[in-house]
This record gives sequence, C-alpha cells and structure tokens, in this order.
Amino acid sequence: MINRLLAKIVEQKLDSGKAIILIGSRQTGKTSLLKSVFGPKDGVLFLSGDDVDVRSLFENINAARLKAIVGDHRYLVVDEAQRIHDVGLKFKLITDQLPGVQLIASGSSAFELANKLNEPLTGRKWEYRMFPLSFKEMVGHHGLLEESRLLSHRLLYGYYPDVVNHQGSEKEILKQLSESFLYKDILLMDQVKRPEALMRLLQALAYQVGSQVSYNELAQTCSLDTKTVEKYITLLEQSFVVFKLSSLSRNLRNELKKSRKIYFYDNGVRNALIANFNQIENRTDVGVLWENFLVSERMKYNHYSGRWVNSWFWRTSDQAELDYIEETDGRMYAYEFKWNSASKTKVSKTFTKAYSNAECQVVNPSNFETFLGIG
Repeated sequence: MINRLLAKIVEQKLDSGKAIILIGSRQTGKTSLLKSVFGPKDGVLFLSGDDVDVRSLFENINAARLKAIVGDHRYLVVDEAQRIHDVGLKFKLITDQLPGVQLIASGSSAFELANKLNEPLTGRKWEYRMFPLSFKEMVGHHGLLEESRLLSHRLLYGYYPDVVNHQGSEKEILKQLSESFLYKDILLMDQVKRPEALMRLLQALAYQVGSQVSYNELAQTCSLDTKTVEKYITLLEQSFVVFKLSSLSRNLRNELKKSRKIYFYDNGVRNALIANFNQIENRTDVGVLWENFLVSERMKYNHYSGRWVNSWFWRTSDQAELDYIEETDGRMYAYEFKWNSASKTKVSKTFTKAYSNAECQVVNPSNFETFLGIG
C-alpha cells in the first residue's frame, strides 16, 4: 500500500526545475513511494543515505565528481538524505550545476533534513510532508462503504502502512513502533539525555489528547524541567509524532490566549503508548480518539489538497469551547466533534455571537466524510 495522493503530487512536479523533498515519520512508506514512482522509469539513480559508501561518496564532492557520479541519469533519488553530511550544500550543488537532473530526496526527521535544506535550497525546492495513510486515500483504494465500516478499527489501530497491510498483527507492529522505532532519530541525538523521561512524556501526552496541555504540569509529571519538556515536544513535532494546535483569541477578553492542545499523527501510536486496544464500545476515551482522528485526518486532507489554512481550537475561561476552527481566504469555519450521532449538540452561542460570520457544524460519524474531503 503506497500513498497515491502524494505520489500523484510528486509526479506532477517532476522536471519543474526544483528539487522535490519528502519528509515524514519513519515507516510511512517514503521508500515504497519513491520506488513506485521511479522504479519503472529509465535513467533513475537510486542512492540511500543509510549506506556508508553513499555517505562517503558525498564527502568533499565537487561539480566535476558529481557529474561523473550522476552520469546520464535524468533522475537522482536520495533516500534517508539526512544521513549525508552538509546535505543542504550538496543538494544546492546538484540543483545549480546539474540543471538537467531532477533531484528527489526523502528523510525521516525535519530537524535533520528540512532545517539543513531551508537556507541552501531557498527557492530551489518543493517540500511535502508524508503522513501515515489517510481516510481519503483508503476510500480511493476500496470505497467509502468499506472504509466507513472500518472506522472503529482505524480509531484503535490507525493508518501506518504496515498496520493496514497486516491485519491481525496490528498490536505487535504498533508495539515496536511506539517503543523505539519512531523515535530513533531523536534518541540518537545528544540533546536527549534521558530517554526514559521522553517515553514518560509521550505517555502523558497520550492521556491528555483533546485537553489543554501545561508544560509546567508535564514537567512535574515526568520529573523534568519546563524547558526540557518544551524541547522534547519540539523534537517530537519535528519527527512527526505529535503536532500542536493553538487557541484562537481575537474578540473576547476571556478567551484563552496562550493555550495549546497536542495531538498524535496516528491513533494507533497513541493507543500503543498507553497499552490500550480495548474495543470502542468498552472505552471511556472514545471521544478523545474521535477528536484525534478527525484533527489529524483533516490536517492530511489540507496538506495533500494544497489548502492553505490557519487552524485553532477555541475556549474561554468560563469553559465555553469549540474543538476545531479553520480560517482560509478570509472565511472562518468552526467544528464541534461528537462521536454520538444522536447527540443534540449545538455550537457555543458565545462563539457564534463573537464570530457571527463563521460557518458552524457538528461533525459526527453520520457526516464526517465530507469534513475529510469526500463528496
């Protein structure tokens, strides 16, 4: 199973004169995607930064040696590019000195790849994030009816390709992912002095999905200082394990101004961290799973569709709240998430009065597919 949505985007950008950069978590299928797009093509040179000889190849490289390496190949594909020393400068050399060669690179950590490429490749690259598989993509694979039937399963086990492709082995695969593999890049960094504290932090974040997060409280829970908590969360964001949503504050004095929520890119990883794969009907956190699923899937939909949006949650000091808000092209859209389709839920009157031009909607299992770009 490969990410057809992103594969199509990559194919459309080929031969555009800019490098194509794919960044995403480990095990999301970046290598499989690159092989599916470029495997059948002639004139493709595949290299992997995981190979010692490839890293040595790029040491002290110059334009003449680079041309000799690439030869007559039209496409240069570099997987796990973050392993290459000074990769940004090396890629700049490729884009500047080999204008007839299309460079495509992938990496599993934003702090090791994107940050190294930002300045050298300014104006020279298309950059895309790669996530676990998405609801919309799976609908395209086997239809809306079948994927809707699997909704409860996805809330528990998520969308990592290996999980989707190996039914019956979901727990074992997610256990391996959550214990170390997803955080391999972080744990190899000198900045992480206490790996066991990082795992405690992840578990604390898993329990607080959908709630406002306090770095001070997390620091006390994990026996860390606040600055270390903030640093670890930033590293987890850059490794595409979690992401933040800030609070909207514009019109009311009692709106929370500096609050934040933290979500996981994948429900299965979140559930593995707390070792809870109980079925939906036996859980007390189904609302949390539903919210994490919808926010993460909406983020995937926005990214792959090229939608430029600002997003927040909203809450006041007297507990009026909304789960999710977007603003794009001067228009605001507000959403409340409810797992129970029969629940008669209304959007906060405090919000609709303060933001009278916003379009408001309750999203539940009877209508969620529209929210995720279907229909």
